[in-house]
Amino acid sequence: MTSIIGGTLPYKSPEKAISSSSYSAENDTSPVDAVIFAGTSLVLGTACRHLFNGTRVPYTVVLLVIGIVLGSLEYGTNHNLGKLGHGIRIWNDINPDLLLAVFLPALLFESSFSMDVHQIKRCMGQMVLLAGPGVLISTFCLGALIKLTFPYNWDWKTSLLLGGLLGATDPVAVVALLKELGASKKMTTLIDGESLMNDGVSVVVFQLFFKMVMGHNSDWGSIIKFLVQNSFGAVGIGLAFGFASVFWLKFIFNDTVVQITVTLSASYFAYYTAQEWAGVSGILTVMILGMFFAAFARTAFKGDSHQILHHFWEMAAYIANTLVFILSGVIIAEGILSGRAISYKGNSWGFLFLLYLYVQLSRCVVVGVLYPLLCRFGYGLDWKESIILTWSGLRGAVSLSLALSVKQSSGNSYLSSDTGTRFLFLTGGIVFLTLVVNGSTTQLLLHLLRMDTLTATKKRILEYAKYEMMKTALKAFANLGDDEELGSADWPTVIRHISSLKDLEGRQVNPQNGYEAGSLDPKNIMDIRIRFLNGVQAAYWEMLDDGRITQCTANVLMQSVDEALDLVSTSSLSDWRGLEPHVHFPNYYKFLQSKMIPRKLVTHLIVERLESACCISSAFLCAHRIARQQLHEFLGNSNIASTVINESEGEGEEAKQFLEDVRNSFPQMVISKTLRRLGC
Repeated sequence: MTSIIGGTLPYKSPEKAISSSSYSAENDTSPVDAVIFAGTSLVLGTACRHLFNGTRVPYTVVLLVIGIVLGSLEYGTNHNLGKLGHGIRIWNDINPDLLLAVFLPALLFESSFSMDVHQIKRCMGQMVLLAGPGVLISTFCLGALIKLTFPYNWDWKTSLLLGGLLGATDPVAVVALLKELGASKKMTTLIDGESLMNDGVSVVVFQLFFKMVMGHNSDWGSIIKFLVQNSFGAVGIGLAFGFASVFWLKFIFNDTVVQITVTLSASYFAYYTAQEWAGVSGILTVMILGMFFAAFARTAFKGDSHQILHHFWEMAAYIANTLVFILSGVIIAEGILSGRAISYKGNSWGFLFLLYLYVQLSRCVVVGVLYPLLCRFGYGLDWKESIILTWSGLRGAVSLSLALSVKQSSGNSYLSSDTGTRFLFLTGGIVFLTLVVNGSTTQLLLHLLRMDTLTATKKRILEYAKYEMMKTALKAFANLGDDEELGSADWPTVIRHISSLKDLEGRQVNPQNGYEAGSLDPKNIMDIRIRFLNGVQAAYWEMLDDGRITQCTANVLMQSVDEALDLVSTSSLSDWRGLEPHVHFPNYYKFLQSKMIPRKLVTHLIVERLESACCISSAFLCAHRIARQQLHEFLGNSNIASTVINESEGEGEEAKQFLEDVRNSFPQMVISKTLRRLGC
């Protein structure tokens, strides 16, 4: 297998191979013991996810600690874990490139495929800034600080190699926490998207400096050629696999197994083709592939298929994350215990904590230098979000795998064995410190910055949801008395054992009551507009699932809602504005109706286009009618509901006018059938 650093790495180092073979002979072990470690890791991970759910401790931090404990027990007690220990050693001896090839495609594809396409488009400028110039600034800051303050006599290339290695961020813990706390979607998208691009760019920078350290030509021409090939080559391969996969999916109908298999095989084949065959960044390739799927294949999966696909990739990412973080802990423990001559020195630990401070300082420099530009691109960035962005620069499996590559390639005239061991020790320590310190304190930081609080309108939405659930539960409970088998039950005793029914029965209060006071606050109106547009988009999804609109029409409609969501804080509902280019009715259409123009030519030129426009307009009216009804049920006749409903009706007038113009100019267009087909 070709290494990400340009050479061919052995499956095991000689020392590890001798140790493992002698251990196998003495203890009757087999390669199948690797399954024991994988199974044990998943069991421990599932237990921790269950036990620590709802606490401030991130799941990934617990996994890392478990891995360190397992690794310490095995490597510190000379095989006292038996077959589990042998399984640990098998996994720990896996080639780092194979480790990345097995786990990264699943993690990268799931993250990029689950991202909102519109959010990606808006945040792309910020992501490129952080993953491009940001990685370079971080690399040179860390490299310079290491070169000037660390007593290892490393040259500039080696110092910059460690700086580039530590540039790959892994914000799994922070992103999961942001989603759980309901933080802004743009913040989650920015951090997640920056991490995806950051990993790819960091690996490219790492490869560049590693080639320099190993004595390869390092003139400016070769550097630029290397960077261009890796970047544009990865984009091209990702797009090629994306086009091919989406084209294939068009011929698959209602076969979820085949659809999932296509996405799975595409992600792994794309990574292998880029990394091993073309010699470009496999990380960037899979990221582009996932984003392409999110942009152009989102509506190819209908109904249950869409949900099942996302559930599959969530499960795949969960399994990969569980194994990766526990294995990372094992690698950290083994690196510390195997390099005792280095790790047992007090000053080594001191320089590790100093490097952690340097990592945080470099992240501050990156965000600080780029802050004026970050404020002007995409959705902008305020000072609170910049603090979270700075603190979310965690390190993870990618940095550890790169450090393992350095260690396995050391022991020559270019890289000494001590340097390789120090790289692994320092990298493992940084991964541990960033996950434990930064990952565990993010929730506290969000609370201090008051970024975890809900607005009054969002609280009312939650109260309304609880009210509707309890109303449904009470109704179902009342109907149980008429059941032939349950009618004779002791209902007073049942009520005493169901606290929610006992506390709430008979005194349910509709949350829409008393909403008039202060309801026209701009922030409340913004929240209700968002809720309304989400309802419109949900109606579009239902139409697509029922086959009432095509994938192309659905993409146009949903994009208009995404664009309108960006403007809810500054203007009224404006999703019709995004549809106007698709439903334009120019005056020359009437001229084409004259008898001078052949009827077939008229049909070819305008009728099909008008049918699509009529379908878009009809779906728009239908979705808005459904959303208005839902909003009225939620808020009744309150001022804020009336304001948003009037905005919706105003938008609908333009759609009705377009349909009326078509009906008058082209009587053969049967618009009433289109409306009935949409259920309006």
